[in-house]
Amino acid sequence: MKILHVSCSPRGQASESHRLARKIIELLQRGEPAAVLVNRVVGGGSLPHVDENYATALGAARASPAETTCVGSIARSEALIQELESADVVVIGMPMHNFTVPSALKSWIDHVVRVRRTFDVGREGKVGKLRDRPVFVAVSSGGIFSGDRARQPDFLTPYLKAILTIIGLHDVTFFSVEGTALGPDALAEARARTDRALQRHFGPVLHRRGAP
Repeated sequence: MKILHVSCSPRGQASESHRLARKIIELLQRGEPAAVLVNRVVGGGSLPHVDENYATALGAARASPAETTCVGSIARSEALIQELESADVVVIGMPMHNFTVPSALKSWIDHVVRVRRTFDVGREGKVGKLRDRPVFVAVSSGGIFSGDRARQPDFLTPYLKAILTIIGLHDVTFFSVEGTALGPDALAEARARTDRALQRHFGPVLHRRGAP
């Protein structure tokens, strides 16, 4: 099994979303000890936005020379898509920024959600071309955006579900640590609540496989 870890926080390994993503990866590796991990860091400006060649190529009615020869951002897009295609499981770790996904993840999305490559457009609309596989999303948020205690809107979850569905990824599961800015006690409570959610999700699978 190959696990692709897409890390989006500008704080890198010090971030709460990275910490949560690593927990998910460790649980996956307990179930599949031989799993291969591929780390794709897109936070901190490590992934540029798409360029003019990319925008021009995708705006054309049919494949352009830039697409077929992989010029500019098209080459980067192709590498990222192939990386995604080869993964059996995807883990995306991100903070919530201004109620939605961080711009670093949006850049990755713009590279991998590509017409004629990961989706087609027909009479019924956009149709995904990728094989479905489990996607686990680890979200951290300074405020609370879910449940009865929510005090802010959530545009992240519906957007990410919709955009991944377009390319054929329907099996998406979200885990979140919310209220990270509300003090150490609130953070400890949020972590414990998320740990219980992880155990409910992964515990039965690990038990069936006899993982330690």
